[in-house]
Amino acid sequence: MKRVEVFSIGDELLRGIVQDTNSHWLIQRITARGARVERGALLPDDPPLVAGALRSALSRKPDLILTHGGLGPTDDDRTREAVSLATGLVCEPHAAAEEIVRRRYAELAADGTVTGADLNEARIRMSLLPRGAIALDNHVGAAPGVLVRVGSTVIVCLPGVPPELFWIFDNSLAPFLDEILGPGGFSEWTAAASTKDESHIADTLRAVQSRHLGVYVKSRAKSFAEDGTVRVTITATAASNEEAEWLLSEARKDLKSSLRTAGVDLEE
Repeated sequence: MKRVEVFSIGDELLRGIVQDTNSHWLIQRITARGARVERGALLPDDPPLVAGALRSALSRKPDLILTHGGLGPTDDDRTREAVSLATGLVCEPHAAAEEIVRRRYAELAADGTVTGADLNEARIRMSLLPRGAIALDNHVGAAPGVLVRVGSTVIVCLPGVPPELFWIFDNSLAPFLDEILGPGGFSEWTAAASTKDESHIADTLRAVQSRHLGVYVKSRAKSFAEDGTVRVTITATAASNEEAEWLLSEARKDLKSSLRTAGVDLEE
């Protein structure tokens, strides 16, 4: 199974000004490709600190490291610098990245979103990429995404603005993800258990989990102060949707039978 790590970068995240919803979105889509997110972290706009986290991740040799945040034109947007520190690849002018920035500001100026299309120093900074990087087009904002290959690992840096991140992930990054992670497969199923006591089914869920590789079994209880509902979710990841669906089907049959033995039914 392909392995992924996700880093959320931005002082605003660690100060509670902005809630990190990007990671949730990214993890859903990575999982849907049959890959596994092994680690995630919130990091400040501090290049040496981010570089240290990236070096640590590179030592584990995941297939993909995804970062989001810190690619804009302001002084605190320093993710490109952090990647440079972590990899030893100097940031330098990048023709394709500059063309993306130039085109986007021309488009934004034409529709009145910004007052001018000229590339000032702050805008030019968004086109300085680590040597050998690939610029990922951005049709929503102005900052290009960044893709850097380091040995067997690919680092991908995305903007933190959600619509920009979504567009790049689903469009300019998608062909690279097909290569890095493959199309993969994913299947999910959820049912309500006829018990309000999550501890009553914990051992059964653990036993079913142990018998089915590639499957994740999780109970999700609501507070006793609410309705006390316990829902059980099974997710399966594999090389294809068909394989994932088969794995889930086998685990679901086992789970239903095992819980029935324990006096608990599942209602879909």
